[in-house]
Amino acid sequence: MKKVINKILMFVLSAGLITGTVIHPSKASADAALDTKYDKYIAFGADLKPNEKATVLKELGVTESELSDYKTIEITNKDEHDYLGSYMDASVIGSRALSSVKIVKTEKGSGISVSTQNIGYCTSGMYCNALVTAGLSDAKVDVAGPFKISGTSALVGAMKAYSVMTGEEISEETMDTATDELVTTADVAKSVGDPEKVAELVAAAKKKIFEDQLSSESDIKDAIEASANALGLDLSDDDVDKLTDMMMKVSKADIDVDAITEQASEIYNKLKDKGIDLSNVDTGGLLEKVGDFFANIFEGIIEFFKGLFS
Repeated sequence: MKKVINKILMFVLSAGLITGTVIHPSKASADAALDTKYDKYIAFGADLKPNEKATVLKELGVTESELSDYKTIEITNKDEHDYLGSYMDASVIGSRALSSVKIVKTEKGSGISVSTQNIGYCTSGMYCNALVTAGLSDAKVDVAGPFKISGTSALVGAMKAYSVMTGEEISEETMDTATDELVTTADVAKSVGDPEKVAELVAAAKKKIFEDQLSSESDIKDAIEASANALGLDLSDDDVDKLTDMMMKVSKADIDVDAITEQASEIYNKLKDKGIDLSNVDTGGLLEKVGDFFANIFEGIIEFFKGLFS
């Protein structure tokens, strides 16, 4: 599971990944047994006022009459502080749980897709990275707030909904790792000023770490710095250290990286729509400029796309 072909690594490095209550095993299994008829969940922020909840439903594309088709749960502000408080300032979490998440199970092999509305702290790519780390696969996730908010409780809600929906246990350690990844990525994105590229960096470094089964601090740090350089990101030493510490934890997780490779065609088409055709990249002289590692990365990109779309 932790070993993937080099072509997929190269693809993710070029394109990126575009994108509470701990689920205790006994409770997750019991809830799943009661609610097996549902494959659609909504986790509401518990502090939503009636008009705010109506706005959230509109943003999620669900009418009042359709709400009965969903299993609904709530995430409280205490849940947020209990499980996010170790990673972010209380002022970021806030005093009201408002962000909500809709999660719909999709067909096997469809991968994970994430969209956000009125969420300012986390991008769709950040959510997607963290959800993959937490073990989600084949799901459509929509995150929304009644107005512009951080969206921190949405990760907690997604974990709870997915666990109850599938009956798959999410351990405290896995939840902690996914939370750490989301918060660290958002923190570095704020420092760098380019959230999308930082999410791509995390996806790229994660691919490299799992493909080569890197486990030492120095190797993981090298993978992060190499990925940042390839993506044109200038990270501070502090940012590198934060990402290294986080990736050390992620490297020990049991991640199914195949869950994200189905997005290859979609991401490639988005790049082409922007006028970026990586299959036509000229790598002449690249070896002299960036050395073997980066030359191999770009050669791998070209090989991947020529093979996929020829």
